[in-house]
Amino acid sequence: MGYNPSKIEKKWQIKWSEQQAFEPKDDKSLEKKYILSMFPFPSGRLHMGHVRNYSIGDAMARYYRKQGYNVLHPIGWDAFGMPAENAAIKHGRHPKDWTYSNIDYMRKELNSLGLSFSKTREFATCDELYTKWEQEFIIKMFEQKLLYRESTTVNWCEECHTVLANEQVEEGCCWRCDNEVELKEMPGYYLDIKKYADELLEDLKLLEGKWPSQVLSMQSNWIGKSQGLEFSFNLSDSSKTKLDNKFEGFEVFTTRPDTIYGVTYTALAPEHAIVKALIKNELLDSNVIEEIKNISNMSEVERAKAGKVGFDLGITVIHPLTGEEIPVWTANFVLASYGGGAVMSVPTHDERDFEFATQYNLPLKYVIDGGKEGEVYTGDGALINSETLNGVKNSKAKAEVIKLFEAKKLGKGTTNYKLRNWGVSRQRYWGAPIPFVHCKECGLVPEKVENLPIALPEDVEITGEGNPLENHPTWSKCTCPKCGAEAKRETDTLDTFIESSWYQFRYATDPKRWNSCGIDKEDVSYWLGVDQYIGGIEHAILHLLYARFFTKALRDLGFIESIKEPFENLLTQGMVLMDGSKMSKSKGNTVDPDSIIEKYGADTARLFILFAAPPQKELEWNDSAVEGAFRFIKKLYDRRTKVSTDSMPTIDHSSLNKEEKLARLKLYEALKKSVDVYEKTFAFNTLIASCMEALNALDKQSNADVWSEGLYIITHLLEPIIPHVCAELSEELFDSKNLQGKIEILEEVFVQDTITLGVAVNGKRRAEIEVDAGASKEDIITMAKESIPKWLEGKNVVKEILVPNKMVNLVVK
Repeated sequence: MGYNPSKIEKKWQIKWSEQQAFEPKDDKSLEKKYILSMFPFPSGRLHMGHVRNYSIGDAMARYYRKQGYNVLHPIGWDAFGMPAENAAIKHGRHPKDWTYSNIDYMRKELNSLGLSFSKTREFATCDELYTKWEQEFIIKMFEQKLLYRESTTVNWCEECHTVLANEQVEEGCCWRCDNEVELKEMPGYYLDIKKYADELLEDLKLLEGKWPSQVLSMQSNWIGKSQGLEFSFNLSDSSKTKLDNKFEGFEVFTTRPDTIYGVTYTALAPEHAIVKALIKNELLDSNVIEEIKNISNMSEVERAKAGKVGFDLGITVIHPLTGEEIPVWTANFVLASYGGGAVMSVPTHDERDFEFATQYNLPLKYVIDGGKEGEVYTGDGALINSETLNGVKNSKAKAEVIKLFEAKKLGKGTTNYKLRNWGVSRQRYWGAPIPFVHCKECGLVPEKVENLPIALPEDVEITGEGNPLENHPTWSKCTCPKCGAEAKRETDTLDTFIESSWYQFRYATDPKRWNSCGIDKEDVSYWLGVDQYIGGIEHAILHLLYARFFTKALRDLGFIESIKEPFENLLTQGMVLMDGSKMSKSKGNTVDPDSIIEKYGADTARLFILFAAPPQKELEWNDSAVEGAFRFIKKLYDRRTKVSTDSMPTIDHSSLNKEEKLARLKLYEALKKSVDVYEKTFAFNTLIASCMEALNALDKQSNADVWSEGLYIITHLLEPIIPHVCAELSEELFDSKNLQGKIEILEEVFVQDTITLGVAVNGKRRAEIEVDAGASKEDIITMAKESIPKWLEGKNVVKEILVPNKMVNLVVK
């Protein structure tokens, strides 16, 4: 019988399912490995990016099972979110029906790939049981003041009718629908992630060498810790009067206190309270008011693209050290969310401030020696025009200025962060309801834990206009959990990044305990951290930062113990490309995994996706390479007739001929490489290439024992990558003995009787020679010269270079 992937793969998938072959063991005395791929959104079909992600993780999981580890390798569904609701609007289907039908279909696709996922631990984040425990976490966070509600300016997507986190705004547009985002003031719920800023930053050190350096840098930059001086600019008396004495001044934060004497103007964000007061009281020209409002409605990215724009507010502040009056402007480059929405501007020593000052003809004052008149100077030097600090190096002057402010009680040294608190409110239906109640008497009240979950009503009308929960006639009507009076249930739902921030702990909890707890401490202490996490680089900030935060918050709330970081090691796989572009449905350049599996089999799809490129690199789709992968598997399967024994044969290596010894050498080179590949580099392409070389070398000899040893080792090495055909061959040929444990590396095969050396003339390779392993340098040089007579004719050899075990280079004139 020839290779029939459909028959072989169906057989083994049924067998693995019946045997529950991939369920982790209850024995916590065993050494464990937790292999986790980022779970998919149930969009309806798998794409080749999924195949790549899950093939990588599956190869690792299968490898560690063979090594005797207790392996947790789960899968689930990141099932809440706007796409499901948008699909419901488009197709007239309920989001729940759309989601669960997609899960059913995609589960079959995953099974068809032979992926070794635990089936008992599968869940969808829209399951009511998952929501129940998530809502408990949210209530506990509220009680510990880690979650709060306030009215702020938010990113609003009119197309999706929801608030977006800053991280979900990409180049001024919604990350989901690409619609332009606007700024809007409204109440919402926030998680105090800034409380953990220092710990999130410090613990990145624990991940050095384990996470890609690029991801660590992205996390560090996003947190954006900076140290400097915080102080107040007091309004001048006339400005206070202009503002009805409602404002004393405003606080600023600067990382450049050494330039304090060079301040020639200050700037406020268009959203700053003082700017709003000036607008409200119509103390600015109507056209200026209109322009400021336009800036307020622009996203940060749009402001950056627009260039520097600002307006003189007609008020002044007093310099805290010199007593000078300094004008106050509003500028589009000042952000309300950072440093209090106010900045001191030193145009001579800051490029952004200089650009703005020259555009609006504002004064320049140099306070660091070294700059040229009329130009910005950002280098180091001694202070000038800085009163008692003249002559002090600016690097030292930073601390001196802070001491001066603190001594005069004018300000203090402090730390600031770019990181902002996480807005988690979403005005959509398909999400976990935020478990709070609005009571006229008691205010905002959390639901009683015993009443959880607060489930979504299914009888909703989803039109895309407004929040379906807000429009439901009865769902939001309830009684106050505190006083029993009539109240209204919160209609906002949680950001879906909440669900993906703790799912690793849910997987680790034994399903027998899922009804009684959201997270089991003992289970989590055994399984966490995740030994290998696999997913796309696009989640380097969004998901990973939130998951790290949740780990620390849940620890402090008592739900888990002794875990600093959720993911010990991280692999970010590259995208799958078609003609140089990322595969996507919108571009019409996707390849359906189902069609590949139907034509060639799952093993071919897996082999191609792991052979075409290292996992961390982008992979270009190649139809002929898929064909090549299929041919290799067929060739491997066809060679089963060469095997003569059902176990690892004992071979007298010294009695073998050259071809037989070379075949064994290639086999054991691949075996030696495999540990490094599976546990460190994940360069599966190099291991596959080594196995292909070994099979080619086996084809050049006819020793039955060498063939038996060869297929015993090759199927052992490739089983994590192409599990169906290797399981079939191993069962037929070796009673599956070679799929357990390790195979000893025999050092004798690496001892060579002869060595092949390249021969070069003036650095250009001209021939190869084979010499005895113990040949002298003189003999090797003689043989090298004899192998290239035409290249030496009429020439003088002036230098003879022997690179041991590699080549001979003859320098001639």
